[in-house]
Amino acid sequence: MEKLEAVVDEFPFPHMIIENFYNESELDLIWEELNFYTKPGKFLEAKYYGGIVDYTNSKALLLDSLYGEKYRSVSNILNVNRKLFNCGVLDHFANIHQCCILATKSDYDTTKVRYYHDGEYYDPHTDSSMQFLGFSYFYKEPKKFTGGNLIFPQYDYEITCNNNSMIIFPGWVEHGVTKVEIDESDYFDGFGRYAITSFFGCKGKTEK
Repeated sequence: MEKLEAVVDEFPFPHMIIENFYNESELDLIWEELNFYTKPGKFLEAKYYGGIVDYTNSKALLLDSLYGEKYRSVSNILNVNRKLFNCGVLDHFANIHQCCILATKSDYDTTKVRYYHDGEYYDPHTDSSMQFLGFSYFYKEPKKFTGGNLIFPQYDYEITCNNNSMIIFPGWVEHGVTKVEIDESDYFDGFGRYAITSFFGCKGKTEK
């Protein structure tokens, strides 16, 4: 059985960080899809994918809208990211704090793929309509960009988003992404910062 190692902390807010979340076979499938999207006319502006307009200039895709329920199997990412929900990490996340307890009872999720290139950012905001967020990060190596850190300004807390790392935290936590800077790299070279975001939670009734 595959072993994952995580850092869990209740402070400054409940969160879990997992390095090397995906194995090599899973990464190959993810990169096949990321490379396909990093072509002209693929990634969309915020107003077209449900992003917060005026908070970000990065582009993304809402995969659930793109493939729908019928064609989810077409997407490598929508298949591979089921790992978040079936590998057991949410059992540990749920034990960090009472506000996390519903994570294991999740009955819905949506997935976005986002790409940050030179000069792109996301100002601090909350996803309060979503109970939980799971961010996984990817970039081509050797790394060519600086910035792109995940920031939590209300808590004076910042995370360097390592390649193939995952962070899980509640949706009410304010967060943002610092500006990415890259020298001598065309947008479509794909040497920026990728993020796959799972928004998830419980819509159905739960036991008291």
